[in-house]
Amino acid sequence: MRTLTATVAVLTLAAGAVPAAAAAASGPSATDGVWRVDGYGTVLVAGGGALQEYQTTSVSCLKGDTSRQTGPGTYLTADGSVLTVRTLHDRDHALFAADSSVGHRQLRRLTALPADCARPASTDPRTAFDVFWQTFEENYPFFAAKGIDWHAVRDRYRPLVHQDTTKDQLFGIFSRMVRPLYDAHVVVADGGRRFAEVRPGTEVPSEELDAKVKKFIVARDLVDASHRQDFGAGRITYADLPGDLGYLRISGFGGYAGKDAPFTAEQAELDRALNTVLDAGRTKRLKGLVIDLRVNGGGADSLGIRITQRLTDTPYTAYAKRARNDPADPARHTRPEPVPVVPAGAPRYTGPVAVLTGGSTVSAGETFTQALIDRPGRTVRIGQATQGVFSDVMVRYLPDGLAFTLPNEEYLTRTGRTFDGTGVPPQLTEPVFTKEEFAKNRDSAFDRAVNLLGGRR
Repeated sequence: MRTLTATVAVLTLAAGAVPAAAAAASGPSATDGVWRVDGYGTVLVAGGGALQEYQTTSVSCLKGDTSRQTGPGTYLTADGSVLTVRTLHDRDHALFAADSSVGHRQLRRLTALPADCARPASTDPRTAFDVFWQTFEENYPFFAAKGIDWHAVRDRYRPLVHQDTTKDQLFGIFSRMVRPLYDAHVVVADGGRRFAEVRPGTEVPSEELDAKVKKFIVARDLVDASHRQDFGAGRITYADLPGDLGYLRISGFGGYAGKDAPFTAEQAELDRALNTVLDAGRTKRLKGLVIDLRVNGGGADSLGIRITQRLTDTPYTAYAKRARNDPADPARHTRPEPVPVVPAGAPRYTGPVAVLTGGSTVSAGETFTQALIDRPGRTVRIGQATQGVFSDVMVRYLPDGLAFTLPNEEYLTRTGRTFDGTGVPPQLTEPVFTKEEFAKNRDSAFDRAVNLLGGRR
């Protein structure tokens, strides 16, 4: 799961101890043992009713999160995601997946837990600095593209860290180190305090911005609409526009089913919305569909893929996903894994689509946008470029209580292009929720979409 401010990712294993009763009930499994994850700086230990994560670099191994076993090779995280480990052609290779993400991670069996993982973690501030710096050094793919000399960053900031450096001071140092990345998936966290930077000239997709924009759209763009409905705790809005057009606004790919709801409940709520909106009658009647992602804080990629399955009659590839997997060479990656779009066994809309995006279209909002690029049929992007962050985030913990996140993946188009940093560009450029647009009661991107699809405005 990918959101701009959250420090817990969908592929992060749920923190906390595993109840003894759960461990006793699970029994041995073919996937029990120690596994190294290809490309994610992680070792997993399966057994005793749990899946235990260890976060590794060349200078560290720190105990991470714990997931409760619910069946053979199946585990449940604290946020309700289901993790699976499945062996492949032999007992020494396996695949790891989460139901709320897309793609798989390759696992290779180890004979034992690395020795570093059994040693007590040092709480020395300089050790924390080294783990922080080394984690980015081995996993972050975009230093060259962003023009950042990460070794020079270490040389500048490490002398500022001493044995008596406080956690608050470390938080400030780490924040200054990563600020020039302007990467919304890079977060430094200390309890409830967060540091993150979005791309210059863009705005964080906050609850306040979402509420302001939604109020504006309802009052201006949907004034003549009919059958307006909200779903998913208000994060999904649908309305019929004049001229047999539809309007679908999605402000996030998650948060549909309430706090702490399992992913299955999120998926069920999305399906309820899609089944209501894209019923047999409407999918035949619509002449065009506007999908508004201009304020979208991200979430689960798999929910975006679930929507694309209702927008095509022809299977196609949404994108391919790969991860950096060589600590010493940022140009080496795992083999790209195509993410398929398979038409849903339910009514599907296959007509023209106009996708509205902007700088506050973040993370899973961007992967969904990318998944529509090669959609069979007429699809056009209108507005501004998206934020430019696509990867699942790696969540890392330090012994002093600080935590941080970083990306290590790329999402590739069929031509091998990525949009990290720059964002997915629009095909038709229009201003998006600028001060002038609000002041003059204009929504140029929406109007352009309606006119393009043949509606009345």
